[in-house]
Amino acid sequence: MGRIDSRLNELGHALPAPTQIPAGVHLPFSFVNVRGSRALISGHPKSNADGGIGGPFGQLGSDFTTQQGYDAAHEIALAVLANVKAEIGDLDRIVGWTRVFGMVNSAPGYAEQHLVINGFSDLIVELFGSDVGRHARSAIGTAGLPMNFAIEIEAEVEIAP
Repeated sequence: MGRIDSRLNELGHALPAPTQIPAGVHLPFSFVNVRGSRALISGHPKSNADGGIGGPFGQLGSDFTTQQGYDAAHEIALAVLANVKAEIGDLDRIVGWTRVFGMVNSAPGYAEQHLVINGFSDLIVELFGSDVGRHARSAIGTAGLPMNFAIEIEAEVEIAP
């Protein structure tokens, strides 16, 4: 077991299965696209343990509180890690988180997107440490997201051969 897998266990986290696309949904892209020493990570919602898309669905500020959004973003980090691991084989190959981009489906006037996406960033830094886990980040509010996701997060990491 690698260092990051051990750290996940220490913290009481389990990765879900890699994301399973619902029947009838066509996505002409991959969730993780490795190019040289970079892995580009497409926007992710939360996953259920079996890899099914777990939402949440709706808007922050009307359907969900900031704390619920933070918790969901934390779980989105686990879904991202599951898909990255499926693509590169070992999370210890990640030598740097370079950027995170969080999108929050926001009710009018909702302005705590940055606090929601902290759920993702906090877990990444806790798992990888401040050197490898440190990343640039944006968190924006949107009027809607695909499939009515409440939160979608994409990222980019640097990987070792």
